[in-house]
Amino acid sequence: MQNKVLILDFGSQYTQLIARRVRELSIFCEIHPYHKIPKDVSTYKAVILSGSPFSVRSDDAPHPDLSEIRNKIPLLGVCYGAQYLAHFNGGEVTPSNTREYGRARLASVTAHPFTANIPQDSQVWMSHSDTIKKLPAGAQQLASTADVANAAYCMDDGLTYGIQFHPEVYHSTDGKQLLHNFLIDIAGLIPDWTSDAFVETTITRLKDQLGDDKVILGLSGGVDSSVAAILLHKAIGKNLHCIFVNNGLLRKNEYDAVLDQYKHMGLNVKGVDATEAFLSELANVSDPETKRKIIGRVFVEVFDTEANLVEGAKWLAQGTIYPDVIESISVNGPSATIKSHHNVGGLPDYMKLSVVEPLNMLFKDEVRRVGASLEMPKEILGRHPFPGPGLAIRILGDITAEKVNMLQEVDYLFIKGLRDHGLYDQVWQAGAILLPVQSVGVMGDERTYEKCVALRAVTSTDGMTADWVHLPYEFLQEISNQIINRVPGINRVVYDISSKPPATIEWE
Repeated sequence: MQNKVLILDFGSQYTQLIARRVRELSIFCEIHPYHKIPKDVSTYKAVILSGSPFSVRSDDAPHPDLSEIRNKIPLLGVCYGAQYLAHFNGGEVTPSNTREYGRARLASVTAHPFTANIPQDSQVWMSHSDTIKKLPAGAQQLASTADVANAAYCMDDGLTYGIQFHPEVYHSTDGKQLLHNFLIDIAGLIPDWTSDAFVETTITRLKDQLGDDKVILGLSGGVDSSVAAILLHKAIGKNLHCIFVNNGLLRKNEYDAVLDQYKHMGLNVKGVDATEAFLSELANVSDPETKRKIIGRVFVEVFDTEANLVEGAKWLAQGTIYPDVIESISVNGPSATIKSHHNVGGLPDYMKLSVVEPLNMLFKDEVRRVGASLEMPKEILGRHPFPGPGLAIRILGDITAEKVNMLQEVDYLFIKGLRDHGLYDQVWQAGAILLPVQSVGVMGDERTYEKCVALRAVTSTDGMTADWVHLPYEFLQEISNQIINRVPGINRVVYDISSKPPATIEWE
């Protein structure tokens, strides 16, 4: 694929947003750590350097070799990237007199293809403590703000650009236009990254990759694994063997409901109830990372057993998506691993299956669009995301069958309430969290000392950022009353109003 963009990640919290904005232009892009530049960069038509928490003036600042990129491929430096290009090409970067953070407005905009249709007074978002005091020789200033003289510039090669603000965040009102100017008008990329094109090329690739091999796929009932299953089914047909594992941590009645859901989709699905195996391994375990690793290990063990029952199986398919991959890698320190994902950690040596992940370059909203192109049922595509470890990471502390049953009932009432009140489709993800605390309450004339649950509902596009949903007070009151009255052991309900960042969507 020649029509794509390379994003080099220097550890910025906004790197994934750059990718999202590029994809919104119907252009395919990949994120790679700055110190792991692909060997053949000629396969990319443009390169973007992300921001970074580092200063270009520090001794440990990221300093990649750009000799195969600079002056050869259209290159855009964002924030740290812009300062890096200026600093190491004869310019001067110095500490800002004041920290430049937050909204700013362009005070001047020079007429240029890079700044086409960017109005003067356009709002931009700054986030840096250094500033470009002097541009490299021959470079042209293209935009400035009241406090930042060199907010945008172009080097004399006509291929290299830098901006000290972040076009990827929504606060930069013309950021998408700027990326359009650079990628489409200057770099000449063609906006052909569509769901229909992805379906066509992916099915062809899977046919070539898998041939007549048999593939095991773990279904969860969610969007990702379902879309992956249909793609694989269209590529290899009966050679796809789907397995749906009940880990004992699913939503109420979900095991039977999911199996029934797939009956009419033409998939070869086998249900495996491994509740006892998972819960016994999780007994007395409270650490969230340990929970995830145990669930991942038992999952693999179950699949190994099932794979041995499918004669000649050579592949394990997974519904891994791009945020899973991004959150599970570390860019040499700056981009910290937020949490481990049991579906991106690889397989143990004893499991003789290769991994195929047809969705591992897609964001969640892109997966849904691909599903729509595959004409999949809306009730599957519209389903809220549900964590792979299930309710294990929504039960803070140790896991018991009693706690699982309690949270299943709470979750059922909450999700059913969202559906009944027409709120479900307005929410990206919702669920309940069982807290490891007890509180005093009064029921009738008796004092109670029982558990507390937190309700969580967020809006998002891809799960990388999220905001809490302003659910109606009347709805929250009704659901709270239902939970306390109908679920023994619960006497208090709270609502989580934290956004991501700084919080995450899940509590563990």
